[in-house]
Amino acid sequence: MKNILISSGGRRVSLVRAFKTELKKVYPESKVFVVDATPQLSAAAQIADGTFEICKIQDKNYTKRLLEICVENDVKLVIPTLDTELSVLSKEIKTFKEKGIALLVSDEAFIEISENKVKTQNFFEKIGINVAKLYSNSDYKLPLYIKPINGSSSIDNYIIKAESDFAKKHFLNKKYVFFEYLDHNLYDEYTCDLFYNKEGVLKSAIPRKRIEVRGGEVSKGLTVKNEVHQLIIDKLKFLEGVRGCITVQFFKHKTENDIRGIEVNPRFGGGFPLSYLAGGNFPKWIVKEYLVGEQVDEFNDWEEHLLMLRYDDEILVHGYKE
Repeated sequence: MKNILISSGGRRVSLVRAFKTELKKVYPESKVFVVDATPQLSAAAQIADGTFEICKIQDKNYTKRLLEICVENDVKLVIPTLDTELSVLSKEIKTFKEKGIALLVSDEAFIEISENKVKTQNFFEKIGINVAKLYSNSDYKLPLYIKPINGSSSIDNYIIKAESDFAKKHFLNKKYVFFEYLDHNLYDEYTCDLFYNKEGVLKSAIPRKRIEVRGGEVSKGLTVKNEVHQLIIDKLKFLEGVRGCITVQFFKHKTENDIRGIEVNPRFGGGFPLSYLAGGNFPKWIVKEYLVGEQVDEFNDWEEHLLMLRYDDEILVHGYKE
């Protein structure tokens, strides 16, 4: 049996459904499992083929327990979904491989770049992609944008347009980094889904223009094949130690030839369903490469100008008792 496990299932219903669809086309009897700290309250866990409760990622026994679940349930591939588990699991690639289990996570060195906003800045500059200016907290120009050096999901981010917008913590807490503010009235924001094979070669890139965002996740998006797509092809064709799906964020000026690299997240993003429905069948390619053992071809024939309008839906659990 060649089963797949998606960790930290949470609300990732579309991702679980996509993997179930693509896995069962090849291995009809195989299953897609979900692990979560509170599976009874996870929507994704309700539609998975099976679910397992696991301790928090910060727990020292997390990887040990995850490995036990995989071995006990014939799991051959693990798909991490949270930023906080990437660094933990990137250190365990060899351990899982010894048990015949593939961890779909990039190398530790690349995870470290993605977790640190300054290292991400240096990464973009090194490969020739422009970035927002980086300021010190004693020499800056307003307006500016403040975010934690190791932050994610837009948590604890601040737009500072006047001196009165600052708080003491912005200067006293060393975790905060000051960046040039890129005004959304002037720049469009793109989150791009990139697929890399086992050798770190780019096989597909799908830019998604973020029209509306809710809670740090895109709620309205549009696939676009423009200068952002070409920049990715030119600059990100090969990334050492990178595997599977990564999301890269860019800001593109509405009228000028100005594209800035912002963030890198080496995992499936919340807006990936749009890329999947546009033809970017990352789950199929992952099954093909990691479970079947076949090469993945380059793919650029995805649907452009596909608009996604997300809405809330319900997953009902009958007879639930607290």
